[in-house]
Amino acid sequence: MATMRDIKRRKESVSSTGQITKAMKLVATVKLQKAKSRAESSKPYFDQMYKTVSDILSKSSGISHPYLTGNDSKKKAVIVITSSRGLAGGYNANVIKLITKDDRFDADNTVIFAVGKKGATTFNRLGYDIKKDYSEVINDPLFSDAMEIGREVLKGYEDGEYGEIYLAYTVFKNTVTHIPTLLKLVPIVSEEGESESESEADTESLTLMNYEPEAEETLDMLIPKYVNSIIFGALVQAVASENGARMQAMDSATNNAEEMIADLTLKYNRARQSAITQELTEIIAGSAAVE
Repeated sequence: MATMRDIKRRKESVSSTGQITKAMKLVATVKLQKAKSRAESSKPYFDQMYKTVSDILSKSSGISHPYLTGNDSKKKAVIVITSSRGLAGGYNANVIKLITKDDRFDADNTVIFAVGKKGATTFNRLGYDIKKDYSEVINDPLFSDAMEIGREVLKGYEDGEYGEIYLAYTVFKNTVTHIPTLLKLVPIVSEEGESESESEADTESLTLMNYEPEAEETLDMLIPKYVNSIIFGALVQAVASENGARMQAMDSATNNAEEMIADLTLKYNRARQSAITQELTEIIAGSAAVE
């Protein structure tokens, strides 16, 4: 049985840890407010960007373009957005599982563009090729950062180094809900998920898309901007999700610490009461022996 001294030391240790987790929760909460506002204000634009480009392509036919048809390379490039710090619950692990648990990806046919040290470290340990490490970007993402990443991955695609580009990140839905998402950026496919009746109704009313200037020239200009915008939107969403996940994790840790302190306090009082009872028993027994 633990002694009073052991219980007291344990209680002090848990109390100290609880103070740290509480402070980290407050810091994450403050950061979340800023990141949440940024994510919510930008989300409609990037959602509409994705829908608009998909809609344009669904109304186009007979266009042969590398961004639409792909190339012969079997390699895949994945932009993986994680955090550079831990203590965020399952936030990083859930994003990494999107790749490691998907049969389409393995260390031989996949190159990683890592945004965040946690993802870079994990995929490097698993034997994946880390093509570029943009870990510093996640601290305060700017659109110029997204442009740099987009330019790098599209150059590799145009040069035939890899035939598909994916984006793995976490969608910020609200403070407590964050959804790990794997999105295919290139080759671009039209939006899916419509029912057959909806598709038939839309097909009847479709007007073919007219391009000015030529379709190929338009897509050369449009698709890189589209990819950059989606990457930036993912970065903003990921920052908000990270701080939300960390706030929840630290809140849970703080609550657990408080429960442990209450339990240890009860055990300490019982041990103290037992020691006092033992002492009184010995005093009474000694007094009786003297008499």
